[in-house]
Amino acid sequence: MTDQSDNTGRDSDATALPAVDEHLVSGAGWRPYPATMLGPESGTIARAYRPGGDTLVRLDNVYKSFGSLRVLNGVSLDIKRGQTTVIIGPSGTGKSVLLKLIVGLLTPDRGDAYYDGKCVNTMSASGLVGIRKEIGFLFQMSALFDSMDVGQNVEFPLVEHTRMTEAQRDERVDRVLRMVGLSGLQRKWASSMSGGQKKRVALARAIVLEPRLVMYDEPTTGLDPIRADLINELIIALNTKFGITSIVVTHDMASAAKIADRMLLLYDGNIICDGDPETFLRSENPLVQRFIQGQADQIELESIRQGLGTDKSAE
Repeated sequence: MTDQSDNTGRDSDATALPAVDEHLVSGAGWRPYPATMLGPESGTIARAYRPGGDTLVRLDNVYKSFGSLRVLNGVSLDIKRGQTTVIIGPSGTGKSVLLKLIVGLLTPDRGDAYYDGKCVNTMSASGLVGIRKEIGFLFQMSALFDSMDVGQNVEFPLVEHTRMTEAQRDERVDRVLRMVGLSGLQRKWASSMSGGQKKRVALARAIVLEPRLVMYDEPTTGLDPIRADLINELIIALNTKFGITSIVVTHDMASAAKIADRMLLLYDGNIICDGDPETFLRSENPLVQRFIQGQADQIELESIRQGLGTDKSAE
């Protein structure tokens, strides 16, 4: 994996990111942070605002339904290369469906999904394999193989998709485990690890093929605040040091505000708010503010009060 400060792309013809604005974004959780998980050559990296490069992922007027349930209702979205885009929204609004459309696990009913200019939903199976090798995926529950130890879990994509020798695979596995702070744990079984350690093993597996894009589905779910923050730091470090583009689906507002270059709210099948963290958090849209503040829907609250017999208006 190439340091972003030395090389902005994996291929010689890759579009370079624009120079990073050294302005540190105030508020919304931005701060300098230690990056010791990246190895001894790393000092302290300051989180700088990234305006992003050209478009890496594009959704063009995408619709998706499951039976009578319409999940996406004409969503159009451009994801900029080198940015971290955070997608928030209530459960069941299609956030995870968006990720699956991008990687070709689902096909739109109407519209198109593009990765690096290629239409994903019209690609052959072999073509999909090619782009999936450039996309890392961190699953919500980590999805580690119980029958494999840590090293084998992380090595799995290398065995399946490369012609590396065993020695080369061992070196790559050791390197990515060191990056996530789990050096030397190759022979440990996932079942004996904490939830936070499992997430980091899953993240090491997601980046072992040196992807251009990493997609995270609820990366801090089930973790205590300290372990969740460690995952946040890793997401920021991968973006800042290596220029990896990130798409993060989350309900965790503290995490979202900390890691995002851009925040989107998906609601009722549409994107209803889109902006940088500070603009997003200042939005006057009542749906946005209700989600940010964690306020329950009044109609649902009223239904619960009636069910409990505590609704005075019903007397």
